[in-house]
Amino acid sequence: MKMWRQMAKQSDPGTEPRTPLSKERVLRAAINLADKGGIESLSMRKLGQELGVEAMSLYNHVRNKDDVLDGIADVVVSEIDLRPNAADWKTSLRQRVISARTVLLRHPWAPRVIQSRTSPTPAMLRYLESVIGILREGGFSVDLAHHAMHVMGSRVLGFTQELFDDSRELGPDPQMAAILARELGDKYPYITEMAMAVSHDGGLGGCDDDVEFEFALDLILGGLERLRDTASPMT
Repeated sequence: MKMWRQMAKQSDPGTEPRTPLSKERVLRAAINLADKGGIESLSMRKLGQELGVEAMSLYNHVRNKDDVLDGIADVVVSEIDLRPNAADWKTSLRQRVISARTVLLRHPWAPRVIQSRTSPTPAMLRYLESVIGILREGGFSVDLAHHAMHVMGSRVLGFTQELFDDSRELGPDPQMAAILARELGDKYPYITEMAMAVSHDGGLGGCDDDVEFEFALDLILGGLERLRDTASPMT
């Protein structure tokens, strides 16, 4: 009888041992929380709830919330495809940056977290090494590669720090937008002209972020190519 009770207990799903908590599980759960509710939704308490443990248990695997943010930034950057290809430097670099953008679009909160980190994570160092390697092996001098990294800025990681956010309509509906455009037109004719020209629906609308990102990226890469071709031999 005792043996049957033990067998029944072992077969009861409710008594099966949980998957052991680990730093990887903590970070994956944190990413899941941020993906669902934004980085503001991430706290040690909610992270514990997500994992079904007390918040204090998390401190056996991460030091504090900053350690969690370092970790999730590292995990996200590690998702960028670093596989080498046989393409020329410009195509290789373009593909790498677009891969970074694809990853960051899956995690819209990530640019903010990446910018807030004070020290580069291991995945970040691997990524930057790969980008600089593409430039150096593509014929760029150390000095020109350094300039290239500066001019690309955050774009090298797939996001940009925009001058303004034009992703929202300036008016609640097309009729209101048209009225607003007329009012702005007298005082700010060039801004209004541009806003109307780039709009997709004839009102004061937003741009296609992906189109603008790739336009700027291609402009930068074309300029870097001309500089490389006219610069002194690689050092």
